[in-house]
Amino acid sequence: MNKEIKGVIPIAAAPFTKNGYLDEDSFQQMIRHLLQAGIHGVTLFGMATEFYKLTDKERGRMLRLLLDETNNYPSVASMISVTDHTAENAISHAQQAERMGADSLMLLPPFFLQPSAHAITEHIRKVADSVDIPVIVQYAPLQTNVRIPPEVFLTLHEKVPNIQFIKVETQPPGRYITSLMDHSQGKLGALVGYAGVQMPDVLERRAVGIQPGCSFIELYVQLYQLFQSGEKKGFHTLFQKLLPYISYWMQGIELIIKAEKVILYKRGIIASDYCRSPQYTLDNIEMKMIDRFLEQFADELRNEGRL
Repeated sequence: MNKEIKGVIPIAAAPFTKNGYLDEDSFQQMIRHLLQAGIHGVTLFGMATEFYKLTDKERGRMLRLLLDETNNYPSVASMISVTDHTAENAISHAQQAERMGADSLMLLPPFFLQPSAHAITEHIRKVADSVDIPVIVQYAPLQTNVRIPPEVFLTLHEKVPNIQFIKVETQPPGRYITSLMDHSQGKLGALVGYAGVQMPDVLERRAVGIQPGCSFIELYVQLYQLFQSGEKKGFHTLFQKLLPYISYWMQGIELIIKAEKVILYKRGIIASDYCRSPQYTLDNIEMKMIDRFLEQFADELRNEGRL
């Protein structure tokens, strides 16, 4: 049975021990925490997973641990990010994830040395055509330096029907989502990450889901529920309370990765906030900001960790 791709789909972090080794126990505890928080899916090997700092052995182990947990939740879709810059390796990893039981794939097109638009779309087509499960394509023009109009993704969908979603990572993403929805007439869905900074706009524009980090996922679940139930006043009140924090942390990838790790640690969800180098080091003011955040949202997070 295909699981629905929608709602709040966090990117799982990669917990490490204080000595820098993969912490499997913390990873399993974190995934169980996410599943119990009401998420609709979970993504592995996104930027927030620090996929670029993992060994192949670690990636395989994390994939197995994740799927063992998500398979117990019929309404929670597993989404495995495929990030290889060559089609041959990407196809191998995509097929491996499908064999192991992944519900969907998120495909990051190659961007190293700025390949052409044709090379990027051919990569997407080849990898998606090698599997049967739904594929989410990351449209990331800032990384690839290549702009792809929505009609190109619609053509790709017509050639390879399991290309079903686009993760829109233009800045801002809103107008592109509107154009994508209008061109595809519902054949393609849109997802958005970026810590949910643009959440009000993209949900109004019919994005089907949000892919934030995982350290305070309860807030995103609550926001999504408020929006879906039509409680716009409560939605905007909570979002405005959250916005100053996520706007600050999203100033850099390594910054938000470190902030999320510290929050997960302070909440008692993982055993260490270690990040592999190169990493961002939070100063005293930034640490106080995290403490203020946890205090301000203590009720929503039902914190039973190290506060």
